[in-house]
Amino acid sequence: MRSAIIQSNYIPWKGYFDIINDVDVFCFYDEVKYTKNDWRNRNRIYSGNGLQWISIPIPKQAVKQKISEVEIPEDKWQALHYKMLKSAYGGAPYFSQLSYFTDEIYLQHSWKNLSELNRSIIKMVCDYLEINTRFVNSSELDLRGNRVERLVNILKDIGADEYLSGPAAKEYLAGNEHLFQENNIDLKYKDYSGYRKYKQLAEPFEHYVSIFDMIANLPKNSILDYIIKKDEQR
Repeated sequence: MRSAIIQSNYIPWKGYFDIINDVDVFCFYDEVKYTKNDWRNRNRIYSGNGLQWISIPIPKQAVKQKISEVEIPEDKWQALHYKMLKSAYGGAPYFSQLSYFTDEIYLQHSWKNLSELNRSIIKMVCDYLEINTRFVNSSELDLRGNRVERLVNILKDIGADEYLSGPAAKEYLAGNEHLFQENNIDLKYKDYSGYRKYKQLAEPFEHYVSIFDMIANLPKNSILDYIIKKDEQR
């Protein structure tokens, strides 16, 4: 059984959903320290006016907390993000698809916890794209050992024999790869290259933008075709 263990991100890019689709079980690893100016509370959107950051305001003291503990102090940002997304993608060919998400996320709920918000959006997108991966939260598991031992123990506890890691984690895991082999877990790194381009609202093409860009610019039944590469079909 293949698994991935990653922190929850705010309206993540397509690569995040690519790795979710590649595994049988995906673990939200939010029992680790919140990092400022990272993907936990922000992402990028791409309109005719170019790239734009869309960020949730987070208190300064959050850097002392776990991601799962970070609270969102007020909800004015929800109306702002709703307007930003409508302004950015209102002219996109499939904006009605994006409205399904923006209405539900920003108008129907009031979010207080960052991790809960991120996980809810990610699961909502997966349901929409018919990605049937099973999700678990690290808070529900017995986290033990040092930083790499914790990953190995999570994999053992959920019954995984293969760990698919993002390529950026190579440095994080350096010198400890043997722990996976010793526990009969095959360590592999995800390759994010080779994604197909599609028609965006601006040029040049930008891969590193929120999944909302694809939802606004592509018909629902073709989105996964631009996420899953042919050599990765399972």
